Amino acid sequence: MTERLYYADSFLAEFDAAIVTVLEGSRPALILDRTAFYPTSGGQVSDTGRLHTGEKSLRIIEVAEDDRQQIVHYLEGDLAGLRQGAPVHGIIDMLRRRDHVQQHSGQHVLSAAFLRLFEMPTLSFHMGAETCTIDLDAKAISAEQRKAAEDLANQVVMEDRQVEIKFVTPQKARAMGVRKLPPQEKLQLRLIDIADFDLTACGGTHVLRTGQIGPILLRKIEKVKQGIRVEFVCGQRAIRVLHRDYVALSEAAEAFSAQLWDVPTQIRKTFDDANLLRKQREEALEHLAEAMAMADLHSQLDTQGRKVVVRSFDDRDINFAKLFAQRVARAGVPAVALVASTMDPPGLVFAQSPGGPADMGALLKQMLATVGGRGGGSHDFAQGGVPPGSAVEQVLKQAADTIGS
Repeated sequence: MTERLYYADSFLAEFDAAIVTVLEGSRPALILDRTAFYPTSGGQVSDTGRLHTGEKSLRIIEVAEDDRQQIVHYLEGDLAGLRQGAPVHGIIDMLRRRDHVQQHSGQHVLSAAFLRLFEMPTLSFHMGAETCTIDLDAKAISAEQRKAAEDLANQVVMEDRQVEIKFVTPQKARAMGVRKLPPQEKLQLRLIDIADFDLTACGGTHVLRTGQIGPILLRKIEKVKQGIRVEFVCGQRAIRVLHRDYVALSEAAEAFSAQLWDVPTQIRKTFDDANLLRKQREEALEHLAEAMAMADLHSQLDTQGRKVVVRSFDDRDINFAKLFAQRVARAGVPAVALVASTMDPPGLVFAQSPGGPADMGALLKQMLATVGGRGGGSHDFAQGGVPPGSAVEQVLKQAADTIGS
């Protein structure tokens, strides 16, 4: 079993060890007798860094724990010449480590805040590259509860409380009132004790005092299968996120010629205006389709007791072609509309007055077969698409000839 140096010191940046096993293959790796590299576990992602041995300097790209509780260091580089017992010197990427320390310790504080204030226990924790999440055993979280938990968590940070590591038996841990015990029974538990606020079993890397966590910022609340998911960031991540959001909000405010705090109102107004314009445009198109349909009907002679309107639009889309065809079919006189649009995507619309003698669905399928199109419909209405560049005028003429025959 690998000795875990990070258990005692989360800020240990360098260490010396010896190689226990050299793993060749598609993913070369080393197992050491001791390590300060944290393996992916408990929702926290692994450390990275470098291992120096002799003249070799190998980059560690991932660290994981195997089923024998040995820590495997996956490396980028050639392991030729490395042997069991050879000494190595490990160097942790401390920028990455400090970030993980802030996120994981911040999670403990935030989870304790939700439990203390609202009796919402944390079911799981995940640390991502950009943000972190906790899943709470809750049905909903109000805006007031979100703010209260965030405020309490940041209050604990500003109080700069001491964070201690303790090793105790499971029995003693239960007697101490540990917030969460691991599912597997162990002879000894590692506890993270945030003075007078939280005590929980955890194998992750943590701060020495809560002030090192930095600001805790809640981002998004969403409903998930097992409860409520809270997205958050801590420390330097929170500062980066706040700066990015401020820049984006400032650019939006400049675009609206408004103050930062007025941007949401301006966005809502823009959406309202856009919806109004869309509604007005739809109404205008309906009126235009109606007028064009009436004009074509009036200029069209009867054919076998009905009017057959043939129309191809190169400046109107298929939706307008559909509106036009529907207006022809609903004009109150026996009529057939054979309509096309050559705009992308091109298509055909066939319609007739309710209960007319022709079968629009069958006619459309017959016409589409000549150009390799697809579509279908009912007795009185059918619609389909045709390949770009199809000779739709010829198709419409053929359909009109079929109707008139």
